[in-house]
Amino acid sequence: MGSLQPADAAFLEPWTMPLHTSRPVQRQVSTASSGTRLSTSLALPAVLGIVTGVVRQRGLRVSRERRRPHLIRALKESDEPMLSGVKGPLNLVKEGEVEGLPWWWEAFWALPFTARGKVGEPLCLGDTMHIFRTNIEQIFGGEKSYDGAPLATGDLASAGLTDGTMYLGLQKYQEGFGDVYKLCFGPKSFMVVSDPQILKHILREKVFNYDKGVLGEVLEDVMGKGLIPADFETWKVRRRAIVPGFHQKWLNFQVSEFGRAGELLVSTLKEAASAGKTIDMEERFGSVALDIIGKSVFNYEFGSVEGESPIVKAAIQSLREVEHRAQTPFQYWKLPLTDLLIERQRDFNQNMTLLNDALNKCIEQALADRKEADLEELENRDYEKMDNPSLLRFLVDMRGEATSGKQLRDDMITFLIAGHETTASALTWSLFELAQNPELMKRLQKEVDTVMGDRVRPTYEDIKEMELLRLCLAESLRMYPEPPLLIRRALDEDTLPAGATGAETQVLRGMDFFVSIYNLHRDEKYWPNPNTYDPDRFKRKYTNPAIPGWAGYDPDGWKSQLYPNEIASDYAFIPFGAGPRKCVGDVFAMLEGCVSLAMVVRNFDFSFAAPTADPSQVGTCTGATIHTKNGLWMQVRERVAAKH
Repeated sequence: MGSLQPADAAFLEPWTMPLHTSRPVQRQVSTASSGTRLSTSLALPAVLGIVTGVVRQRGLRVSRERRRPHLIRALKESDEPMLSGVKGPLNLVKEGEVEGLPWWWEAFWALPFTARGKVGEPLCLGDTMHIFRTNIEQIFGGEKSYDGAPLATGDLASAGLTDGTMYLGLQKYQEGFGDVYKLCFGPKSFMVVSDPQILKHILREKVFNYDKGVLGEVLEDVMGKGLIPADFETWKVRRRAIVPGFHQKWLNFQVSEFGRAGELLVSTLKEAASAGKTIDMEERFGSVALDIIGKSVFNYEFGSVEGESPIVKAAIQSLREVEHRAQTPFQYWKLPLTDLLIERQRDFNQNMTLLNDALNKCIEQALADRKEADLEELENRDYEKMDNPSLLRFLVDMRGEATSGKQLRDDMITFLIAGHETTASALTWSLFELAQNPELMKRLQKEVDTVMGDRVRPTYEDIKEMELLRLCLAESLRMYPEPPLLIRRALDEDTLPAGATGAETQVLRGMDFFVSIYNLHRDEKYWPNPNTYDPDRFKRKYTNPAIPGWAGYDPDGWKSQLYPNEIASDYAFIPFGAGPRKCVGDVFAMLEGCVSLAMVVRNFDFSFAAPTADPSQVGTCTGATIHTKNGLWMQVRERVAAKH
């Protein structure tokens, strides 16, 4: 199937929007009154699309484009990034063009299906429509903004929102509109925030008023009720079961397993060095991360460092599809027959079947061998002597946990997707920056050589002693956060604190949010010289009196931890999220990244090579994480110090 053409994208413009329900899209959502049942998968875009079109014709003197008659033309496979081909925001109104709202405007909003839900009730169609109403009345009717946030204006393409670098586009808008602004396209709008005090409010203080929104809808088909997309009730139960699995003794054991995978990576790099071959380090880091997750989490040998198997290919392609869906406003895959008409959807279903079969076999084996034990017994197991020392084994054996195979499958695939991409990206950008800073690289190599001595693999104690190593990885996560955006949706009305903006923001039920971690981490108000890779910044205290309410960054705030965190920075640095829904595998991920990076820099020197001979040729693009655009191709040379 071909990609969307410009005219097709124009036809889709009033329809291209995430769906506004607090539950899965397939569920029938009731209106606030009348008892009428509406399917949000089609009713919502249809209603708002029609209203948008009529208001445009009535309120603006614009030329009418010829619309294509068949919706199926818009369902062609598209690899276009989010917002590609969509005009907007809808505020490019020249002075004198606004003629007011249609005569029937107030009567329309008196219809029963537009009624808003009540406080404490699930979100309904009327809540979403009310947000649309306030935007239209502000843009076309000249009404005062309800929320008080500036409305971002400009061209989406020139702002970088259509070329796969959405996080950079949002940063460009931040430069013009501040740390809180509203972005509208078609009938859809997002509140974009990047203020640490607002992040603290959303992620910690009012965490149960903000669910995963659009992200949960997109990930449901893949992760089911895994920790990331799960509703609050499921999340509470699963988090309570999963967190104990990341206990100290298991993590100590896993460090040695990380080293085992690292040895395979080092071996392949030595072969490349001996042959004088250039190698894509992004691909290599992705392979070792996938192998580590497979073995540690559900005891599966992917073997991707040594070669690509069908299951490895299915895992990687499924990850790409998740990223594609996360960037596609209109959930076309929910429509009937798309799995037959669109090739990428057929491929996705086949890949998921292959992955699910592999995961289910691991789960069935673990359940068949179940040996129930209480938490203390599980934590004291000798993992060196176990055939299956995985996290899956721990969850299955925990006494009192009535976990279904379906829930375990959702948990496992969530860890596979979330744990694989984030670590691989952090390693890629760490090496990207270190290769451009030879003096810093020498300092790091000296630290690794000194601490590890003759040991081939670093230990947990080695990682704790190698502070520069940990800070290099942390600085990579500051400059290239994984993910660069969090997505949330307000379940009830709220008021956001003023923070550095100087004014509070009013929040409507159903309002969607982009929480821009990238903007926050690259903001000079909180991080001097934010675009400079400087791991030593985390050793220096910093405050900014110009920001009322922000406590600043204090290096003493993370001394008992492996990495600088949200507490030490008063929410100006959140590499693994924050609050109750913070990543449960943060320590696991830091240890994994540190072991891999230590073993690589200890054994090799790196220089940029074609087709990315200059750092500027590496480029970036985003999905769930920040990837390179063209790979990270390196010439690998074995270090003399590593040959002793």
